[in-house]
Amino acid sequence: MPAPDDSELGALAIRAGEQLLRRKLRAVTAESCTGGLVAKLLTDVPGSSQWFDCGYVTYSNVAKQRDLSVDPEALREFGAVSELAVTQMAMGALARSGAHRAVAISGVAGPDGGTADHPVGDVWFALAMRTATTTETRALNRRFQGDRDAIRRQSAAMALQLLVEP
Repeated sequence: MPAPDDSELGALAIRAGEQLLRRKLRAVTAESCTGGLVAKLLTDVPGSSQWFDCGYVTYSNVAKQRDLSVDPEALREFGAVSELAVTQMAMGALARSGAHRAVAISGVAGPDGGTADHPVGDVWFALAMRTATTTETRALNRRFQGDRDAIRRQSAAMALQLLVEP
């Protein structure tokens, strides 16, 4: 899949905002490999203050622990690019915000940093959804191709799609 261009990413952000506004929901982002790109795309949409709460860029493991309460033992055992880490990122962002939906992203954007278990392009996503009585989460893993920019753009697109779907 080719990396989405600026207009495609902008259209996804508009769709996410429309869905959130229609449902009277607020979103929060917890980003690592995308470095705040998803929050930037969401806040590029006029009126986003009606449905966007805040964004966390927790690039280092220390920041993930400090700002989102990701368990240091989970990071040691499974790494930052894992289902457990990204789920804890989403839950931490949701707990610290007034949002109803949290999307989290952690992956290897490259060009270096890849391993046999987590090659360049390996990205985990989590969506945490707060309702009046429960909090639900779901996580998914994708392998993207391309250079650093392409992987980050594909990751941002997937995160925006997650905000639109539920």
